[in-house]
Amino acid sequence: MDQWDCIIVGAGPAGLSAALYLARFRRRVLVVHDGRSRALRIPVTHNVPGFPDGVEGPALVARMTRHAERYGAVVREGEVVQAAAGGPGFILTLAGSREQLRARSLVLATGLYMEQVPLDDGVHEAAIGAGILRYCPVCDGYEHIDERIGVIGSDGHGANEALFLRRFSADITLVPLNSSELDPRDRTRLQRAGIAVVDRPVIHHAPRGDCYQVQIEGDEAPLSFDVVYPALGVRQRVELAVMLGLELGEEGTTHARSPLGTDVPGLYCAGDIVEGLDQISVAMGHGALAATRAHNWLREREPPTFDTAPGVPERVKGGLDQHATGEPP
Repeated sequence: MDQWDCIIVGAGPAGLSAALYLARFRRRVLVVHDGRSRALRIPVTHNVPGFPDGVEGPALVARMTRHAERYGAVVREGEVVQAAAGGPGFILTLAGSREQLRARSLVLATGLYMEQVPLDDGVHEAAIGAGILRYCPVCDGYEHIDERIGVIGSDGHGANEALFLRRFSADITLVPLNSSELDPRDRTRLQRAGIAVVDRPVIHHAPRGDCYQVQIEGDEAPLSFDVVYPALGVRQRVELAVMLGLELGEEGTTHARSPLGTDVPGLYCAGDIVEGLDQISVAMGHGALAATRAHNWLREREPPTFDTAPGVPERVKGGLDQHATGEPP
């Protein structure tokens, strides 16, 4: 079985950044992905540095893929359904053919699933494409200044999202998906911020091209919004991490330090599965860290090719890394 220096699972901004760095370290690197990167669903984002006019998610992923491939990374589509440490290194099993892949090191950049509003897939994706259904207020709140904004999800998470969006518009309404679970403290905060709160559930969702309507139980006329933000939570795609023995945090994420290494030797994590801010720029940074750490970890286990065999110098603030002189961590 052919063995790669590193396999990266996931071809979003985190995985492709890691692939670029490892390829430029002259590593044999394979990226395996199932075509479901969350970035592929972004109509346009203005939060990626260097793209002041915004960039479409699919265009960004395609550009990053070409960049990594130019330096030798191999990118292929396939779903990894099993992961095991063994021999030394890692063995990954693909769905369907049950093909197995072997690598000396592994970067998991498997991303997350969003909990979605109940719409048919085609209608749901069309609403995202039209910009009337958005899932990331940090990414897109600026684009909805002074618009009518609906937030779906009446619990603490929904309250916090509504309060965050209040910076961009005075017309915010919080509605429950099924039932209201607001505590008195959240109700007080929302009231003070001038955010309307609906306690009866939404019984029908109706994207209308240039607006998003929700029918509230007991009302004759629907509420109409310029944009709706579901605040229903996410599920990190951490199945492979769990198979390899990683412990997860309370939010179902890997540890914030996991781009720098994990308790499983040779295993690194990057992007949305890591505790922290789910943003493209953060994912790219995770990818660079994970790739550099993986490269240095491999160097420690290889015979020197020169008189000395330093790793890549790493200078990480906050005392996470004392090896700023060129010595491998």
